[in-house]
This record gives sequence, structure tokens and C-alpha cells, in this order.
Amino acid sequence: MTAEAPIYTLSEGCPYADPSTAQRFGNSPVKGLMLLQDTQLIETLAHFSRERIPERTVHAAAVGAWGEFEVTHDNSRLTSASFLNGIGKKSKVLLRISTVGPERGSAETVRDVRGWAMKIFTEEGNQDFVFNSIPVFFVRDPIKFPSVNRSHKRNPAKNTADSTMFWEQVLNVTLPDGRWLIPSSSFHNNNQEGIHALMLLFSSRGLPSSLRQINSYSGHTYKLTKEDGSFVYVKFHFKSNQGVQGMSLEQATKLAGEEPEHHTIDMWNAIERGEYPSWTFCAQVMTADQAEKYRWNIFDMTKVWPHADFPLQPLGKLTLNRNPENYFADIEQAAFSPSTMVPGIAPSADPSESPSLRPSAGLLPRAYADRDGAMRYMTNYGDDPNYVRSSLRPVTFRGSLGANGSANGGREHEDWVGKVTAYASEVTDDDFEQARAFWKVLQTAGEQESFVDNVVAHLKSAMARVQQGAMDMFSRVDPAIAKAIKAGLDKHSAIQTDQPSKK
Repeated sequence: MTAEAPIYTLSEGCPYADPSTAQRFGNSPVKGLMLLQDTQLIETLAHFSRERIPERTVHAAAVGAWGEFEVTHDNSRLTSASFLNGIGKKSKVLLRISTVGPERGSAETVRDVRGWAMKIFTEEGNQDFVFNSIPVFFVRDPIKFPSVNRSHKRNPAKNTADSTMFWEQVLNVTLPDGRWLIPSSSFHNNNQEGIHALMLLFSSRGLPSSLRQINSYSGHTYKLTKEDGSFVYVKFHFKSNQGVQGMSLEQATKLAGEEPEHHTIDMWNAIERGEYPSWTFCAQVMTADQAEKYRWNIFDMTKVWPHADFPLQPLGKLTLNRNPENYFADIEQAAFSPSTMVPGIAPSADPSESPSLRPSAGLLPRAYADRDGAMRYMTNYGDDPNYVRSSLRPVTFRGSLGANGSANGGREHEDWVGKVTAYASEVTDDDFEQARAFWKVLQTAGEQESFVDNVVAHLKSAMARVQQGAMDMFSRVDPAIAKAIKAGLDKHSAIQTDQPSKK
């Protein structure tokens, strides 16, 4: 709110005496035709039907805040990125944390991965990070990305959440006689490379108590580069300084009905109280030589790099300290693109990373050709030449390494990274090793029983053959998991059988 009351005007600035009047033809205020010459009426009605913008296909419902990123360590050995160098240096940040599958307005306390979209405003341009609240993903082949998200959303016929659809991606095959063969397969049952991510989702990580108490992970492998052409591979982590805390399924269900905006309220109130949430920004660092010799493919997004092999190295600190002034203007309209990188940060050969490096509609001043197009509300660069390599307008170019300061590791390492080829991965026993290790972590934390309960609660309404397919998948992690899930499903089935039928 400004100190001086604003003057009410029409959209083009014309002062207007009354915002609730409308012109009509007739001698009574309750009858008569409205007039198209009434600019206020037409503007008001026209804007009302256009004030919503299309929501995101995924990550539609979100919580957001402003903050700052501060360098806490000497990172010059790793990167030339300006915003990461100089202890004490601060950069403005916008953060948007979202559920993935649900639409805008849905309850926030649902079991889901949380997306972490972050824009750091630096002197070298914007740095966008698009991370997740779990360190691995459900697929490593980018062509499967639309399918995994569709399987987590609404049934296209019933328009409801559907456990069978979550677990099952039915592959219809037409037989020569015209009949359909519907094999007993499912998305997660049939794409088992994502078992580690699936187990994380059904652990306490899938139902965070507060968004102040989640970690965030790049998942993708990045490069940190230097001006001399050297680089290292990294995975980024934001570790919550508030700790990581989940909630029970019962508590989440209760809040979904009583306080569906629980995470928004929690974040807003904490910042208003001055209890600013913070995260430590860390990186796992790997050299090109280590990458070539490592036991797992470092570009596989379904695998973590164990901390015992590559410990976390702290780089900086993120603090959220200001709520949005207007949610729509600050958060809903915010756009993030993984391709937005500053010099000193570069993409790797991660196959899931490349398709996401799509350009965004940037509006920052550029020194040459990009102009016109939607949302071009600035000067449109006046009479600057609209083509590259013009001698009429001097342009300064920085650096010597090309796009985003990308460095390579020499011909031998680039040969190891690989050449252009058809790509499709296969599931092997190795894909279950990290999930098996996570099952042991759940045992140490005393969470194995709740994990099984969470899976049963979701799987119980799926088709019987899909339930069996899920148990077969979990048995590849540990037969004890499949046995416990079967016992839980049998118990639920017995309870349903004992209940009197409704007429």
C-alpha cells in the first residue's frame, strides 16, 4: 500500500468517477440495454474472462518467497561463476516450491515429490536451478518423462486420481483377429529403473511436515567450469538447516481437509515472524578421470553418488526472508528454465538434462538481435542493428570458452562421454542396489513398517494383477518387502470382505 491513495482510472489511464456504474439505454436503473460505448463496463468484463493464465502441466500448485544467496566458502578452485566467488557475496533469489501432479488449488499435504525452482539474480545474468526434493528420478530416458507424469495425474476417462493408473501403464496390443491383448504391466512395474525414487516417495520424504524441512537436489549432473578450460562434474544439494521432517499419512489426510494450504501458511507465517528458513548449498565433486572409472554411470538420474565416495562440499547459504508482495505477479508468472546458466556452470552429457535445456522467454537486455515478440514492453532496443556481427554498434564479448563457459575434458574424455547414437536403457539388477541400501536405511530409522503401510494404502485400490506386478518389483529389492505388502493387501481385502454389502 502506498502512503498516498491512488487515483482510480481506466486501463489506459483516464480518471473515472465511479467504479460501479454502467451506461444503459432506458429510463430505469433495473431495465434497459447496456451500451458498448461504455469503456469501463467492456474493460471490466473483458479482463475478468482473461485474468487467469494457463496453469503449468506439472508443478501447478506452489509456495514461493524471496531471499538471498550468500557465498560462505572459497569456491575459486571449482568455478569462475561470479555469484559463487567471494566469501560474503550476496545475490537476490526467487524460490518456488511445488507439488508435481496436482492442479492449482489442490491440497498441499499430498504424497508427491516437491519441485524446487530457483532463480538467482547475478551480475552475469540469471542462474536458474530446477531441482527436486529427492535425489533421484523415476526415469532416466527423457522420452518417458511425459508418461511418468501422466501416470501420476488424473484418469483421462473418470477424471479422478487412480491407483491403477499410477502403478499401471496399460500397453494395448491389437491381435490379428481384432481383439485387444492387455498385458499385466504398469508404468512403475514396467519401468523399474525408478524403484529408488519410488521408495523415497513412499517414505516420509513424500509427505513433508513443512517445506522449510525439505532438502533439494539437482539430480542431473552439471559441470563447474573455470576460465582456463578446466572443469569438474558436480551434483548440487540444498540441505535444510531446519532438519528434514515428514508427517504421517493420517496427519496429512486430516490437514488436507482442515487446512489444505498448510505449507503456504507455514512458510508465510515463519517469514512474517522473522524465522527465516535457510539451506546450506553443497556440491559433490568428481573429476573427469573419476567419472570414467566410477562403478555407476554418472549421468544416470536414477542413481546417487554415495557420500562415502564423494562427500558434500559446502559452497554457500540460501535464506528466504521476504514474502511475495503479490502471489500472481511474483510467483505464478515466474518462469524458470534449466538452460539459463551463467558462465562457470554448464550442462553435462546427462541424457535427461539435454531435453530440459529449452530456451525461456527472457526479457533481460541483450546487445543485439532478439526483439519483437510477445511481452516486449521495453524499448525493443531502438535502432540497434537486429543482426549479429554488425560493425555499426560495438558489442563486448567476454570469456574464451564459448556458450556458458562450457569446457571439455580433452578428446579422450569426450570420446568416453560418447557420440551421437540411438539411446534406450535397460533395467538390470544393478538398478535395485541403491534401493536395497535405502531399505536398510529405513530399517535403521524405524520406518520400514510405515513405508509398507504407505504403499499398501496407495496400492490397495489398484487391479489385482497390478498389485502382483508391484510386489514382483519390490521383491527384486528385498523379498521381505513384497511379503509385507502382500500381508497388508490381504488384511485390507479381509476387512472389505467382512463388511456388509450396501444395497
